[in-house]
Amino acid sequence: MIRALFAALVLTSLFVGTAAIAAQRTVTLAVDGMTCASCPYIVKQSLSRVPGVERVEVSYADKRAVVTFDDSRTDVAALTKATAGVGFPSALVE
Repeated sequence: MIRALFAALVLTSLFVGTAAIAAQRTVTLAVDGMTCASCPYIVKQSLSRVPGVERVEVSYADKRAVVTFDDSRTDVAALTKATAGVGFPSALVE
């Protein structure tokens, strides 16, 4: 019984510790291949479907996407994979 309680306590502390580290992050992606007015919509939809993404703004004029996401649920690699998957390769703007 004591071992089970100790294990539960350790697992709970790990979970709480991970949640405390997670943060909202905003990045800008340079998006290649947008050639028409419907392209930003496609890019926005692909990014919005990535788990953890909270907000997406895509600019056709600037060929960029600004993405806000929970960094404990996704990362930049998943975002760039999502845009590439619909035909729009992207890269992090530093």
